[in-house]
Amino acid sequence: MRRRLARALVRPLTLAAAASVIPLAPAVPAAADSIVVGGFPVDVSEGPWTVALSSRDRFGGTRAGQFCGGVAVGRTTVLTAAHCMEEEVLGASPERVGDLRVITGRTELLSERGREIAVRGTWVNPGYDGVTNSGDYAVLSLAEPLPSSSVIAMAGAGDPAYRTGTAATVYGWGDTTGSGSYAGSLHAARVRVQPDALCEKAYPGGSEGAYRAETMLCAGEVQGGRDACQGDSGGPLVAQGRLIGLVSWGTGCGRAGSPGVYTRVSDILRVLGWPQG
Repeated sequence: MRRRLARALVRPLTLAAAASVIPLAPAVPAAADSIVVGGFPVDVSEGPWTVALSSRDRFGGTRAGQFCGGVAVGRTTVLTAAHCMEEEVLGASPERVGDLRVITGRTELLSERGREIAVRGTWVNPGYDGVTNSGDYAVLSLAEPLPSSSVIAMAGAGDPAYRTGTAATVYGWGDTTGSGSYAGSLHAARVRVQPDALCEKAYPGGSEGAYRAETMLCAGEVQGGRDACQGDSGGPLVAQGRLIGLVSWGTGCGRAGSPGVYTRVSDILRVLGWPQG
């Protein structure tokens, strides 16, 4: 998640945003996003559409260059967070990052399992608002197709998966404690869709961002404890077998009263004119 500066502070959940707080290694730019807090390890086969974004030139090889998450919604199409593609994170526009890759089919970042596929093109939502964090999504086009089994369906407007109280799962390779303990293997956490009013109260505006129900989704646990964190940005929030959100931002990681804020997938479908499931 971005959670502006670091989920431990306020986060857009990318490592670059956390660099001043959670360095990964000396002389290596911090990556974008954090790991799942209060979660558990999973094999990528349990969420085969979950991918890692990588640039070793920018972030080094300690974590295979991982800096954000993403989710495959088509055989050559990956969704991620717009803030993961910012020059502040990548050091250049995404088109100029020659080794930008999507890592797919890999549980352990440093294993040989799965594939690393070049990103052929990037489209960043021109309506993304870095002040409120609204519209936080980007579309990556892959140079090689994924198997159809690695693609997840997206929940359209009115889908019951968005209902308050629905059980959901968030996936990522980010910070597992909120204090810079980045996982080398994929983790997941079980959360619930929360009422918009909870996030509207937590994020009314200001330096933390502003919760906008039409473009965002509120999820976590009222008492805290389970959440996305730094390094998870752009990763999937899944409910009832469908993608409902992308890890975006929030304050701290797993704090009571500060749920995670996700980009609402039904709004992405609306803006892009993609079928509403």
